[in-house]
Amino acid sequence: MAFDHRKYVAFTPVAKTNRRWPDKVITTAPRFCAVDLRDGNQALVKPMSVAQKQRMFDLLVKLGFKEIEIGFPAASQPDFDFCRKLIEEGRIPEDVHIQVLTQARPELIERTYEALKGARKAIVHVYNSTSTVQREQVFGMDRAGVKDIAVNGARIVKANAAKYPDTEWTFQYSPESFTGTELDYAAEVIDAVNEVWRPDQGQPVVINLPATVEMATPNVFADQIEWICDHVRYRDHISISVHTHNDRGCGVAAAELAVMAGADRVEGTLMGNGERTGNMDLVTMAMNLYSQGIDPTVDLSGMAEITDVVEACTEISTHPRHPYAGELVFTAFSGSHQDAIRKCLARRKEGESWHVAYLPIDPRDLGRRYEEVVRINSQSGKGGVAYVLERDYNISLPRWLQIEFSKMVQREAETNGGEIDSLTIHKLFEERYLTVAKAWELRSYDLHRDDEGVNAVVRIGAEDSPVTLKGHGLGAVEAVSAALESEYGVTLAVEAYDEFALGEGTNANALACIRVTVDGQHCSAAALAEDTTSATLQALFSAVSQVVDRDRQQVSSEESVEANA
Repeated sequence: MAFDHRKYVAFTPVAKTNRRWPDKVITTAPRFCAVDLRDGNQALVKPMSVAQKQRMFDLLVKLGFKEIEIGFPAASQPDFDFCRKLIEEGRIPEDVHIQVLTQARPELIERTYEALKGARKAIVHVYNSTSTVQREQVFGMDRAGVKDIAVNGARIVKANAAKYPDTEWTFQYSPESFTGTELDYAAEVIDAVNEVWRPDQGQPVVINLPATVEMATPNVFADQIEWICDHVRYRDHISISVHTHNDRGCGVAAAELAVMAGADRVEGTLMGNGERTGNMDLVTMAMNLYSQGIDPTVDLSGMAEITDVVEACTEISTHPRHPYAGELVFTAFSGSHQDAIRKCLARRKEGESWHVAYLPIDPRDLGRRYEEVVRINSQSGKGGVAYVLERDYNISLPRWLQIEFSKMVQREAETNGGEIDSLTIHKLFEERYLTVAKAWELRSYDLHRDDEGVNAVVRIGAEDSPVTLKGHGLGAVEAVSAALESEYGVTLAVEAYDEFALGEGTNANALACIRVTVDGQHCSAAALAEDTTSATLQALFSAVSQVVDRDRQQVSSEESVEANA
């Protein structure tokens, strides 16, 4: 049997009864270190060119990252040359630390310092693997032998730094595959490294705890981080960093819980590019903080530029549902979602806290437009259709017409089998509700009120053959309805009508929507005019014309059949 769960063993959780992190709340952002140019780059099918690396580095600086891992210069000549290029061309801002990775081997560490010569601020990141599997099956070494590798590497890192006193050095150590390392042993190795570096005497030190392979649920990782924070020496003098991967799809969650558990710093990449299923996504974690009212310390407002640069440099497309960055993440197709968004946005006043259904953040904060929020397909409802007309054409529809028109839009979407754009929706509305036959165009009206109500004299039709209608009623609509009944011999009842001003000021147009019953047949129409009375009367004529003209055509057709017979 190829698919057999029995060959896997469940990860053993931390035996911890005094965990404190579940009660913690993140109130400030951790320090972020972007590792796109090292961990992200080494995971690409086609590694970045120098131009792509420079473009990515410039983007990270622009976004506000103060710690940027730029490569593995001792293991790669292109990485070495890129490091020298940044330093020699003065491309590194004074407040930015560049970080480089090296294994804990003497020749590689020395080469690393050659690459960093002349840097103002640099982090030398040295690592060796400490996990049980690596020790026993890869290296064939015991605990003491693996710890000696780490300690010797720390000594060489310190000795080489002394040769370049003009650089502000930070030392970083990672027990690679930390999640697969016994906690007591991990603490033993970390303490041995720190005995060499002595962070208590002023040397800046980062202890990075990588989930090189994500092996358990995020809460277990948080337990591991809290345990280390409680047991390593010099905790008050070192920065605890985490570097999570996404093998189980929980890289961001693990990093967030790790911060709750005491981590000071988080490494990751933009959009999560990295080995296997990827690294922790810096964009998602930073924006999660932002959505809680926490300053993420990086500026992600130009999300379109970020996705463009990442895609150009990695040659990996951004998934349309990628958190915060994808094309469709703020898009609602569902009718109920669209209706809720529309109502919340209509109620919200500028400057108020953000509370909009289905939108965890304001899309405008990321340079997105509301045009991208509500899009129409066969799943959409009245709220979405109404929102599009309001947003793009300043047309507000009454609820009864929203329901009626949305059914028409839905039929169109089902016929076409896809999304319907704003222009098509407006065209459908115009054709169905705003089109006026020449014979029914309002030319003029005269309304006079007396003690018994309103007398109406209305002229409709073509200029060369107008029809004059006269009627009386309690109001203008009733008076004109009476005139129509008299002229065309129909029974007319107005079921609903609504008027809306479009825009502001005395020159604003008006929209009127009306639903009537003519000889028992329901029909509706809308009209645009310079004033609400003209709009209402024109809508009334357009609605009545649907029945009258249809009846005329039917009579004409029957007479034609009789004549031919």
